[in-house]
Amino acid sequence: MKKIMYCIGLLLFTMACTNNESKSIIKVSTIDELNAAVKSCKAGDEIVMSKGVWNDVEIKFSGQGTEQNPITLRAESPGEVTIEGASNLTIGGNYLIVDGLYFKNGYTPTKAVIQYKINDTLFANHSKVINCVIEEFTQPNRDDTDHWVEFWGRHNELSNCYISGKSNFGPTVMVMLKGNEHIKNYHQIVNNHFGPRPRKGGPHGETMQIGDSGTSMTPSHTNVEHNFFERCNGEVEIISSKSNYNTFKYNVFFESEGSLVLRHGNYATIDGNVFIGNDNSKFIGGIRVINTGHWITNNYFYKLKGSTFRAPLAVMNGIPKSPQNRYNQVTDVVMAYNSFIDCETPFHFSVGSNVSQSDVLPKSEIRSARPIRTIVANNILYNETPFEYPIKNYDEVDGVLFKNNYTNSQNKSDVQPDGLITTKMEVLNPSDLLIEPSVASKQIYTGFDFERIETDLFGNIRTSENNAVGAILKANENHVLIDRSKYGAAWFSEEQSNTNPKTIQVHSANELKDAVLKATSGDHIALNPGVYTINELVVIDKTITIKSKDVSNKAELIFTSSETAFEMHPKGILQVEDIVLKGNRSQAAFKTLDENMTSAYGLKIKNAEISNFKSVLEVSKGSFADTVSVRNTILKDCKSGIQLNKETNDKGDYNSEFVYITDNTFTNIDQNVLNYYRGGYDESTIGGNLVFNNNTITNCGKTETENILIKTRGIVNVEFANNTFINNPVKVIAVLWGEKNQKPENNTIENSGDIKVVQNLELKLMY
Repeated sequence: MKKIMYCIGLLLFTMACTNNESKSIIKVSTIDELNAAVKSCKAGDEIVMSKGVWNDVEIKFSGQGTEQNPITLRAESPGEVTIEGASNLTIGGNYLIVDGLYFKNGYTPTKAVIQYKINDTLFANHSKVINCVIEEFTQPNRDDTDHWVEFWGRHNELSNCYISGKSNFGPTVMVMLKGNEHIKNYHQIVNNHFGPRPRKGGPHGETMQIGDSGTSMTPSHTNVEHNFFERCNGEVEIISSKSNYNTFKYNVFFESEGSLVLRHGNYATIDGNVFIGNDNSKFIGGIRVINTGHWITNNYFYKLKGSTFRAPLAVMNGIPKSPQNRYNQVTDVVMAYNSFIDCETPFHFSVGSNVSQSDVLPKSEIRSARPIRTIVANNILYNETPFEYPIKNYDEVDGVLFKNNYTNSQNKSDVQPDGLITTKMEVLNPSDLLIEPSVASKQIYTGFDFERIETDLFGNIRTSENNAVGAILKANENHVLIDRSKYGAAWFSEEQSNTNPKTIQVHSANELKDAVLKATSGDHIALNPGVYTINELVVIDKTITIKSKDVSNKAELIFTSSETAFEMHPKGILQVEDIVLKGNRSQAAFKTLDENMTSAYGLKIKNAEISNFKSVLEVSKGSFADTVSVRNTILKDCKSGIQLNKETNDKGDYNSEFVYITDNTFTNIDQNVLNYYRGGYDESTIGGNLVFNNNTITNCGKTETENILIKTRGIVNVEFANNTFINNPVKVIAVLWGEKNQKPENNTIENSGDIKVVQNLELKLMY
């Protein structure tokens, strides 16, 4: 027997040596060499891409590796192989690994940057993309749709990658479920750092989407675990789960203006996640619940100020007999052992209830089906400054069972269940951002299947003898909520080097032109007193401030250029202070590029005077400003004012996220003063924020064809207060949306038409 075992062992050793000897390391320097290597590669081989820029390459990586001997495509040195220009990567076969590539300075010429599929018959299984970076690899046209990582096949993985900066249409990561080969996929999306995704101005800006409405009843079993989502602000849905049996565990959502949304599909597990907000944004959300059978446990919510669709925990109303792509009723959901810390109103129930709009919406859009058979138990609500409205309800909350939830504030909400108990709390602060409140009561609700909640946020075991309400049994100083070293590519640092902004003094138009060209982002240009005649447009493609050196003797810029004074380019953020701008009635004072506005721009005007232009601001379709701000400025003798009205496809898009028009005087503006447009009915794409306060508008609108002076159609959030309107020859000053709580306050009107409030605004259906 010993002799037989010796022979078997010798045979296995010989086979292993033979396998090792057959493995090859193939170094390639061109796309042709890479293609040849891929064509000849076998299990265990490594294809090594040489350091340098690989420009305009479409890499098709295919092969048949094994679990013990995968085929690897890797960078010679991680991060020093950059994929640039019109480039992408497709993967097809089994047990393939891609390691250490850096996508930057370009965009995909197809519909995906990295795709786990080469064609409909050659897709990836058991394959990994690891230790890679995709940074600002975004389409030139914001309206063009792509995905940066597109999953197909089964048992694939995206891990330890850094992905940031997508500004065009489409989810950053998309899991496709079209076909039996791609369902029950058990994909792993783990240990990644999803860096900032800028605000997009409409829908289709998710950081991750798993399935779509057409596959919403399909089992996916995708696991999203231990990822860091940092300032993912693309839209209201950071993650959109649109399939069944997905798991979201131990992820950190840091100051991200949106929510983890169970949009379609059932039976999701959301356990041990951390949602961190701040005191500065009311758009940072938590979890939004739709559909059936979800378990939401052990999550930690900190300083979330969002409401309705962006509430810390938003439970929606559904549509009776809902179409597949709309909103199914919430049923059989468990929300237990969660901690809400300094969240003003943690629970929002029947979000989206819209029975009051039945006169402008079809029956198929009315969300009247309230949550039923839903349990809210063993949660803890703590506010350092007591907040007495922990529950906001938009319909009856008769289908929700509250059990053994505790708050340190009185409950003055309309909903006052016995299962929400006010009590004193002991509070510890073990580490940064980590607040650990506890209650004296040991009463724990043990409902059906609650024994499956076996641990707390930090993995401590819950037992019948050692248990407590809230997400945390016991924390210590070793428990930190954010450890950046755990996420992303080890070789990559997203931290930008700080440069000290400088002030450049100029005395002439030529010096100004030269200063704008040579300035680095963040610099200030100080104009000495005098008149500057400028005969060509000024390109703004960086963050820059142009201001008068002497605010009591403002510099005067006179533009004789034919079409535009300041041309706004992607990433151009211009602040104008204490300057007089004059045109010749043929130019726009500020105008975006007509196309290829890849990234957001910004415009801030303060203490200025703008006159004799065709328009104050003109934009193009596809352009987007994070912020447009005009404060304490004189605007006069222009044909039109601020025009943010080119996104007219009625799909929920708009041209600027925040618009602040305050403390200004508008005189002799021939057409409308402001045109800020967002079309399409879909309340989940919350967007458009206008503050129009303390302005004086005189003799404006005389050639306005629609007879509306200030147009805000479809904009959701509008403040309209303390303005004065004198001798404006229009029928309507503005039309405000009553259902969105828009109302005029303390405005003075003399011979200027009316401010109308329309309760239910009729909009084109998007679906």
